[in-house]
Amino acid sequence: MKKFFEEFKTFITKGNVLDMAVGVIVGGAFGAITSSLVGNVITPLLAWLFKAPNTDALNITLRAADEAAGTEAVVLGLGTFVGAIINFLVIALVLFSVIKAFNKARELAEAKLKKEEEEAAAEPEEPKPTTEELLTAILDEMKKK
Repeated sequence: MKKFFEEFKTFITKGNVLDMAVGVIVGGAFGAITSSLVGNVITPLLAWLFKAPNTDALNITLRAADEAAGTEAVVLGLGTFVGAIINFLVIALVLFSVIKAFNKARELAEAKLKKEEEEAAAEPEEPKPTTEELLTAILDEMKKK
């Protein structure tokens, strides 16, 4: 049992697991932001465009509720569906923008690195002295003293 917990501790403290946890938390917060944008900004604008009090008015009732018979209404929730589509499109657009910016930054970094490597390769290296030259220089220094 102790080995199990040690393995679990090793697994959970790995960097990629922590990065994934942060990603899930940020993703949840981002989902709340996009849901709010769709629910509180875009959906009311759609209702206003269709001159409806809210997007529920865009729903189509296929069968009304009958309390005497004990049946519930059957409603085609077009307003809810449109809201979900818009929510998806907003999330996809933001993810596309983030990935595009990340790829552009990576391309710039790779181009800079490649340029630095080319400049380093273009510079002639100083010739290394031979062992004989080094020994001669040491001997000359010793003679000076």
